[in-house]
Amino acid sequence: MENKVNEIKISYIGGVKSAFWKKINHSQDAANLLYENWDKDTIEVHESFKILLLNNSNKVKGVHQISQGGITGTLVDIRLLFATILKSLSVAIILAHNHPSGKLKPSEADINITNKIKRAAKFLDILVLDHLIVVPNGGYYSFKDEGIL
Repeated sequence: MENKVNEIKISYIGGVKSAFWKKINHSQDAANLLYENWDKDTIEVHESFKILLLNNSNKVKGVHQISQGGITGTLVDIRLLFATILKSLSVAIILAHNHPSGKLKPSEADINITNKIKRAAKFLDILVLDHLIVVPNGGYYSFKDEGIL
């Protein structure tokens, strides 16, 4: 009997060469990139949780949607989040989710999941650079800028 297993891959869609990856210097850079790439038809309908995957020079390798939820929340399975980070060989991440309501204040759940991810990332030598809340009008809230990361 032959032993067969599935091969697991991660793919990069779009073919952007590393020389053209966007460098993140400030929260505004990340917020602009996220907003430009967010589906404008759904940003004010339901919450989604995404991560920006970065290399050692803070250049964005890609963006990945971790979850899509309802009107007032989305569940984040950190096992799936870290599976993506590790498989993409990223050394840093920026967390992001949207608030369809336009409210820029993080909830207690937002703060708790950020801290949980940060603790797990530290164990794996992955930097959590920021967590952004993006709203439909293009505004954002940065956990780092506000001193809660």
